[in-house]
Amino acid sequence: MPVQSTIHTELRLVIGRAWGCVTFAEIAAHQDKLLAEPNFNPDFNQFMDATRVTAWQVSIDEAETAARRRFFSPLSKRAFVVPLPPNSPLARLFEGFFALTQEASKIQLFQDVPSALKWLGLEALPRDHNR
Repeated sequence: MPVQSTIHTELRLVIGRAWGCVTFAEIAAHQDKLLAEPNFNPDFNQFMDATRVTAWQVSIDEAETAARRRFFSPLSKRAFVVPLPPNSPLARLFEGFFALTQEASKIQLFQDVPSALKWLGLEALPRDHNR
């Protein structure tokens, strides 16, 4: 599956990554798997690295469904690294769906990893995290 996450309880952080061609079914399966993890805490922050995604096979309705699904708390900061030009249609679509959520100010789209880490208050990812 080209979407996976690791839970770092000591950092109160969920680190995810996606690569290749990502479909809605894979996003939904990833969300379900994360919710089933015994160490998952909805108050943890999230870092999602999608810098290696080559294509998104997700319809507009499916993207909205994934964005509206509530599994992190409104207190969680969620950083998504998706290297897209800020005015690209896909970047605007992501930001539009984030804006539909109650915690929109806690979800940010970034073009690079260092900016996302800084926003989350991190200097680096844990050493055991495979990028």
